[in-house]
Amino acid sequence: MRKAFDQTFEVKEPDSLLPFLRKKLEGRPAGKVKSILEHGLVSVDGHVVTRYDFSLRPGMTVTVSSYRPEAPAGTVEDHPEILYEDRDLLVINKPAGLLTISTGGEEPEDTAYRRMTAYVRRKNPRNRIFIVHRLDRDTSGIVLFAKNPEIKTALQDQWDELVTYRGYYAIVEGRMEESAGRLSSWLKETKTHLVYVSRKSGDGKPAVTNYQVLRDNPDYSYLRVWLETGRKNQIRVQMQEIGHPVTGDKKYGAARDPLKRLGLHAWKLELTHPFTGKRLDFSVEPPERFRNFLK
Repeated sequence: MRKAFDQTFEVKEPDSLLPFLRKKLEGRPAGKVKSILEHGLVSVDGHVVTRYDFSLRPGMTVTVSSYRPEAPAGTVEDHPEILYEDRDLLVINKPAGLLTISTGGEEPEDTAYRRMTAYVRRKNPRNRIFIVHRLDRDTSGIVLFAKNPEIKTALQDQWDELVTYRGYYAIVEGRMEESAGRLSSWLKETKTHLVYVSRKSGDGKPAVTNYQVLRDNPDYSYLRVWLETGRKNQIRVQMQEIGHPVTGDKKYGAARDPLKRLGLHAWKLELTHPFTGKRLDFSVEPPERFRNFLK
């Protein structure tokens, strides 16, 4: 990795901040220059500025801080796509293959939490983020972080009341017998952290999953899935139980791995902000190879 460095430019004539940066960082993609500005890496006379149209006057000094134009993929600088951010919340599109948070081993791990912590601390070294929920390593899609402990506690304590929709796309093995359905069962977990369906009603945690088949062939079905409950590995376990394990999910019975990843993508999250009461709706389409499967 290249060392971080600051680039400082003196303003010679009146200009707006974004056009000024594009001229000074000539050769960098336009989107990259906007990203530098949006991520709080630009200061004018020592004050962080993110507005594209900020007016520059002769004599001002513009500094691009800790800019790593050639940081390799997989470093904390290469953070996941940000879908939404305000003073309380940070919502990202986590790629498959990236942990949400460390598994607790001795060696530091590359995680979405670590990358996004580095991102918020570029603006202020004291900034923090907090885990609200998580996705499995090989599931892609929406992950929501809290930016202060108060919002974290409010979200976790009222999650079932505040979250009105959690939607996934799933690719499962085989052709579903029904074009739509509702799966209801009781889930338990072994000492080795394997979740399974209990055969006894009331024994475990209730789990309810709805699905609709969008397209299929004899080998696979592409589903839209939405949850009524949010249990650990819920979709994976219930799909295995009905004989249609999620593709790539060896832990829960899959025989095939056509995408070289888990066939799950968290595409939609709707919730009510616990402090403001505002309705929030986040969505993101799956990666192209996933999205076009069976087309």
